[in-house]
Amino acid sequence: MKNICILGAGSWGTALSILLCSNGHNVTVWSIDPEEVLMLKDYREHRDKLPGVIIPSTIEFTTDMEAALSGAELVVCAVPSPFVRSTMNHASEYIKEGVIVVDVAKGIEEHTYKTMTEIIKEECPQVRVGILSGPSHAEEVGKKIPTTIVAGSTDKEVAEIIQDTFMNDFFRVYTSPDVVGIELGGSLKNVIALAAGIVDGLGYGDNTKAALMTRGIAEMSRLVIAMGGNIETVTGLSGIGDLIVTCTSKHSRNRNAGYLIGQGKTYQEAMDEVKMVVEGVYSAKAAAELGKKYNVSMPIVEAVNKVLFEGADVKEEAMGLLLRNRTIEADNLSW
Repeated sequence: MKNICILGAGSWGTALSILLCSNGHNVTVWSIDPEEVLMLKDYREHRDKLPGVIIPSTIEFTTDMEAALSGAELVVCAVPSPFVRSTMNHASEYIKEGVIVVDVAKGIEEHTYKTMTEIIKEECPQVRVGILSGPSHAEEVGKKIPTTIVAGSTDKEVAEIIQDTFMNDFFRVYTSPDVVGIELGGSLKNVIALAAGIVDGLGYGDNTKAALMTRGIAEMSRLVIAMGGNIETVTGLSGIGDLIVTCTSKHSRNRNAGYLIGQGKTYQEAMDEVKMVVEGVYSAKAAAELGKKYNVSMPIVEAVNKVLFEGADVKEEAMGLLLRNRTIEADNLSW
């Protein structure tokens, strides 16, 4: 049994708090929003984001970060990716040396192009860092629907501690040392999911969406390999697995926002309607810049950026992808 603090009381933070509590751990959840904390305390349900999922009475909720982190043996960073740096900067003075921080946010920082574990290590150099990623919508984990995910860390012991802490009879956890591949997969799939939603919003069919997802995997693979990750990770849970669920699920905020954009809304209007942080919007620019830095072709990511930030017409960008110069499907194959 561990004393665990979860930073972030959104859908994922809440679902993980229920999971960890059911595993026998003492769980405290911090939120910056007093109204959210009051709702969770009074109703034992996140009425906005996880309606119908009942929260055990033993889970504590607070806006006091110092109190939340007091005695914590493991910390879960579950705030949206744009807020990871500020949250961990605030938390750093209250987290003890050697405590494991598990990142469950997915994204690339817009101006620095850094991943979430890199940010956590910058803001909290005293901690050991791991990551949990894969096809895992909070709406299903909260209802104990069977889910499989991967725990990553450059430190094998950290990955195995995360595995032991989270794994149970409905939540299976694998381990991996490929943190770069896991983080890039979790970030890039959100950008591809925006494109998949746009395809749906335009009224295109299954053929189009399958092509978009497959070529999206190719873009993800090129960048992961160029940055030192492994193709096995791209073809695993945090790559293809997460891409499939994020591009197709009714629970996917990125796919749903893309759908609205495909129907003519701006990305801000789409995010306002989805009522959640759409992390693909925040990762899109960074993904495109990383592609340029590592000389990797990423036409889908570039098209998404043009639609989001340059006012490009979605139909014209879709047609532009189809009419690019003829090429071979896989560069490493020879006749």
